[in-house]
Amino acid sequence: MLYLSRRIDFSATHVYRVPAWSEEENRRVFGKCNNPSGHGHDYKLEIMVKGPLNEKSGIVVNTTEIKQIANSFVSEELDGKFLDREHPFFQQRIPTTENLVQYIWQSLENRFKGCELHRIRLHENHYLSAEREGGSMTRLTRKYHFCAAHRLHSNDLSPEENIALFGKCNNPHGHGHNYYLDVTVQGEPDPITGMIIHLSELDEIVETVVLNKFDHKHLNLDTEEFKDLNPTSEVVAMVIYNLLHPHLPQLHKIGLWETEKNYFEYYGTGEQT
Repeated sequence: MLYLSRRIDFSATHVYRVPAWSEEENRRVFGKCNNPSGHGHDYKLEIMVKGPLNEKSGIVVNTTEIKQIANSFVSEELDGKFLDREHPFFQQRIPTTENLVQYIWQSLENRFKGCELHRIRLHENHYLSAEREGGSMTRLTRKYHFCAAHRLHSNDLSPEENIALFGKCNNPHGHGHNYYLDVTVQGEPDPITGMIIHLSELDEIVETVVLNKFDHKHLNLDTEEFKDLNPTSEVVAMVIYNLLHPHLPQLHKIGLWETEKNYFEYYGTGEQT
């Protein structure tokens, strides 16, 4: 099975509002997204399809067909629209990132010939995205940032072995990174709010449980979590998952960017990827 993807960009405006709620409740739950005048985003939509290789043509499907179908859908229904005022679907549902990705999936699922829709991923901005894949639940990813220092050193290895394995990262004084943390939750969007979890709630949990512990800290010297653990990024991702999971039953995975080139994921013991 081969997988191929196409990215399409579009812009749209929307407001998050539940008409049955008071103005105070809408502002409390949706914050700035409740601005009555609306706000907008430059969305990036990734459409991935899958299928067997056609041995005669050497392709799965003509990517021009995918482009035409996807561009036509986006142009007619989403691009340049004030979604909850102009689109019938979103006049009845809040156009959250989760609801948007579900609607796009339902709209495109059976439109492609010779291949099958595999995944829809929608980036609302650099810090928020949602995706839908096959029969899986909708997933929402929120990106966070923290700065920390660490030293890579294993007490189970000799000094020579540590230097050979970790090189400059074994510097006794430590070194630092601008970490970017992807927290992915999964579930079905609430029928009223359109959210898997309130973003304000997610932000508060991550800030309290993770960022306040690790931001601007030396992981080896300033934290209890890494007093006896070698803070490789693999271990940091695992520790963060285990810290968050009791507070976030919807947690699907942790992604940790140590640098722009080094990325790590942890799904939890026994979790399916």
